[in-house]
Amino acid sequence: MKPSVFLPMWLLAGAVVLLFLLNLSLGSVSIPLRSIWNILWGMDGNESFIWHNIIWKSRMPQALTATMAGAGLSVSGLQMQTVFRNPLAGPSVLGVSSGASLGVAFVVLLSGSLGGRALSQLGAMGEVALTLAAIGGALAVMALIVYASQKVHGHVTLLIIGVMIGYVANAVIGVLKFFSVEEDIRAYVIWGLGSFARVSGNQVTIFVCIMAVLLPLSFLLAKTLNLLLLGDAYARNLGLNIRQARLWVIGCSGILVAIVTAYCGPIAFLGLAVPHLCRNIFRTSDHRVLLPASLLTGSALALICHLIARLPGFEGALPVNSVTALVGAPVVVSVLFKKRRNDWSE
Repeated sequence: MKPSVFLPMWLLAGAVVLLFLLNLSLGSVSIPLRSIWNILWGMDGNESFIWHNIIWKSRMPQALTATMAGAGLSVSGLQMQTVFRNPLAGPSVLGVSSGASLGVAFVVLLSGSLGGRALSQLGAMGEVALTLAAIGGALAVMALIVYASQKVHGHVTLLIIGVMIGYVANAVIGVLKFFSVEEDIRAYVIWGLGSFARVSGNQVTIFVCIMAVLLPLSFLLAKTLNLLLLGDAYARNLGLNIRQARLWVIGCSGILVAIVTAYCGPIAFLGLAVPHLCRNIFRTSDHRVLLPASLLTGSALALICHLIARLPGFEGALPVNSVTALVGAPVVVSVLFKKRRNDWSE
């Protein structure tokens, strides 16, 4: 890693730490940073019991979830944009998010119609059912994509197949909504808005542990991604098995998206915007730099969005998807305009 990369990388790491602390401090109840420090390290600073509960049972799980989800979606988006050589490719491009949504739709929308009891009334058991349904739906789509990747050779063809899978999944979801009861439709719509506050209790530990394993493993694909940038012919001449490499990258990206979608719902724009932002900041296409940069930038941007979603003065929290779109869309547009100006100047 070049020396010029260290400073912005350390600044990003510092920004993640600062934003994490701000997420613990700010909200409907403001808690001083000194009190947060005492609570986190178990020091006796006469902090109230209510503050302890707010930190450990609410804000800490949400901040950890936002950090890991932002990192996972951003790394996945970078992998997708590289393997498809498409700047508009994102984590949902292969229909994995749509598959997770379809799995949730089957469980949520049919629970009241067939079982006579809405899933939202089952409490913790209903949350576990949602998570398992989302993972099952996402992995089912992943299996279809893996099968298709072995049958087709073109990146564009596989991309179109993923988009068509998404359309089919949305069509089935529309049919399920038509035959579902109102309470189940409302529960599904709320899930579809995305939230970092849905993960709590033991689910946080499971989610963080899974992401802590998957994210470092994705860094092992840095060399493969760099070779794919050279084009299939050059990469093949350098000894890379193109089909196997594409399979590994798509599989890694799809699993990251599946896990994040299962626990947080479909989160839009982070995976699309962050890779562009990192390329603009570091001025490189080397994935040994872009992968850790995307991880840190994605975490920071997710923490910013979560902070905006529950700004002091709001009752409850805004939908995370609305905030990520408001933050992510201008980032992508500004980067693309800047790139176009640079191309003109050259």
